[in-house]
Amino acid sequence: MKENEKLLVNGGYVLHTFEQLKEVYQSYITNEKDRKSIEDAYAFILIKHDGQLRRSGEPYYHHLIEVAYILANLQAGPATIVAGLLHDVVEDTDVTIEEVEKKWGSDVAKLVDSLTKIQRLKLSKIESEDFEAEDHRKIFIGMAKDIRVIIIKLADRLHNMRTLSSLKPERQIALSKETKEVFVPIAHRLGLDTIKCELADLCLKYLEPTKYDEIVKLLEKKEKTLTKSLSVFQKKLADILFAQNIPFEIFSRVKSISSIYEKMYVKGHTFDEIYDILALRIITDTEMRCYEILGLIHQSYKPVPMRFKDYIAMPKPNMYQSLHTTVVSGDGNVYEIQIRTQYMDEIAESGVAAHWAYKEKKGYDPKEEQKEIEDKLHWFRDFVSMSNESSDNSASEYMENLTHDIFEANVYVFTPNGKVIELTKGSTPIDFAYRIHTKVGDSAVGALVNGTMVPLNTVLKTGDMVEIKTSKTSPGPSEGWLDFVKTNLAKSQIKKFIAKKNAELLRGEKIAKGKQSALDSFKDKGIEEAEMVELLSQEKVLKQFEFEDLEELYIGFSNRKPTPAAVIEFLGIKKPLILPTGKAKVRNEGDSSCPVYCKGADRIAIQLASCCTPIPGDMIKGYITRGKGITVHRHNCPNIANEGQRVIDVYWKENIEYSTYPVDIAMEANDRPNLLIDIMNTMSSAKVTVSSIHAQLMSHNRTLTLVRMTIYVSDLKRLNDIFNILLNVKGVYDVKRVIH
Repeated sequence: MKENEKLLVNGGYVLHTFEQLKEVYQSYITNEKDRKSIEDAYAFILIKHDGQLRRSGEPYYHHLIEVAYILANLQAGPATIVAGLLHDVVEDTDVTIEEVEKKWGSDVAKLVDSLTKIQRLKLSKIESEDFEAEDHRKIFIGMAKDIRVIIIKLADRLHNMRTLSSLKPERQIALSKETKEVFVPIAHRLGLDTIKCELADLCLKYLEPTKYDEIVKLLEKKEKTLTKSLSVFQKKLADILFAQNIPFEIFSRVKSISSIYEKMYVKGHTFDEIYDILALRIITDTEMRCYEILGLIHQSYKPVPMRFKDYIAMPKPNMYQSLHTTVVSGDGNVYEIQIRTQYMDEIAESGVAAHWAYKEKKGYDPKEEQKEIEDKLHWFRDFVSMSNESSDNSASEYMENLTHDIFEANVYVFTPNGKVIELTKGSTPIDFAYRIHTKVGDSAVGALVNGTMVPLNTVLKTGDMVEIKTSKTSPGPSEGWLDFVKTNLAKSQIKKFIAKKNAELLRGEKIAKGKQSALDSFKDKGIEEAEMVELLSQEKVLKQFEFEDLEELYIGFSNRKPTPAAVIEFLGIKKPLILPTGKAKVRNEGDSSCPVYCKGADRIAIQLASCCTPIPGDMIKGYITRGKGITVHRHNCPNIANEGQRVIDVYWKENIEYSTYPVDIAMEANDRPNLLIDIMNTMSSAKVTVSSIHAQLMSHNRTLTLVRMTIYVSDLKRLNDIFNILLNVKGVYDVKRVIH
């Protein structure tokens, strides 16, 4: 094939040559060094991808030229075009990122590396919803770091969708679904309308082929019947503008197939009820002219009520600006008219790419561009923040938050300084507060909407001016806020705050419990608190048991990992406690430190078993251990079931001093949001000390949760009372003790 020839592929799309690509980028890239870097990249891929074919049959390098051609038409910079040509070279050949950096510099290498990581994730054999979400998260996190990553990825996906007919039907459907869910929304948010519409139309072609063909036929019929009347109406408008010496261009456009599908099959309109299937677009030189043209049109033709939209005064989130009006022409037909400047038209077609088109004279800086995007696209800063914090959430949670809070946002409110904030329908001042900053949400105590104090659960509407009142002494969000907030971002931050608050309360209880346990054990050895603290704070102790500080060690004691006895043994402490009489203390029936005694064995050490955690009120048995005295078990403990000769009778003392004992319990519950929070709040209200808690979804039924806890109780009656309290928690249907 000669360089100036075009190649038709499956689906009727034209494959361009490098000479045609060159013609486009040389129209705005004049620096010879930049031009040569693109030519070198083309020569490089010809060698490295030599012999590789696409499913559609043509050499693989044609795909890379097409990606670069799409980017050049967006007037992308030389580094972006080079990265577009090289985006598969690391994944599909023996080339390394280091080699790319050596030849084209770090800017190109970073782009190729980001695209390679996305592609490698997609090529993995793992198939699950979580994995797919992780794949999509990689794409968006890459975009958050550098907008050029997603623009290259969109160009790559657009050409892949154009040649989708060469793949198997199941792959066509899978790729179309992913494109619809991931790439179409982000193209729309970036204002890349040309790419967005083509991608959406191609998705519809494969996902709803019957409806797609139906709309195509309806469009063809509509164009035939309206072409003549539209031409007449267009000439009349031109005459009006000529008479006023207004500079303008006027042309018609056809509504995209996917947009018609949305109105017909999602919003329930008939084809004849869609006014803007054929529309006129008027391009002029200034904003003032736009409004002047609008006035002239309304003087001459009757506007349709409720069909006027001023996107110049209130731009869309993707920077789209235009005046929209719908009028009834002289012959009774209804037409939509869009009025905008040339610059607005470029933004409408190419969005972010048009605004930041490569300009050699200004000195391109990708970091400055990224910062400017965050300032101009008011949703993009929220998106970057969400992506930077995504490690706190699972991939599926991240994608759900992104879809709900960013892609589906359609309520626009203002901060006191005029910044626009996008929110989901039904959002409240608390949603607004968390969109501003997590700290603003956590410390919110009141809200002003349009200058009036309102409840925090007030539903906001487009145009509201919102101001949040905060306080340093605020107790923070309450669980009740979860009942009315709408954005996933707000819900996530509120849950984190509550969980952290509960964890801090639990931590304090664990430290106190662990310290008391240590004090009891060390006092048995004649060591008082001050000396104990000094001993436990030694670096050798903390290092041996792998704790950062003394508080963490106390928490370990509360969880019995390690026990104070283990630390005493490590320190080699054998010092007995000397009573005032001067006699050494030994364990016997009168020793209040042990609630159990064994007849005739008053000098033998007795301890409660950790496997079945007996407590006063339980039926118990003693087990004679080798060198460790007697261990007390519950009578039905399976660990002593077959140890008849070494099992002896033991008894609870009648006058036991008040104390609490650890008990391991397990709960089964129907999984639901805030289950753990409700359980912890219930335990806190009942004044039950919890030293550890662990929850997991049961593998055999993903709707059930198993919660394991270690709690401290005084006796069996208290434990039974706690069981009854827990069974009143919504969703909990079984509570039982655990034997290890």
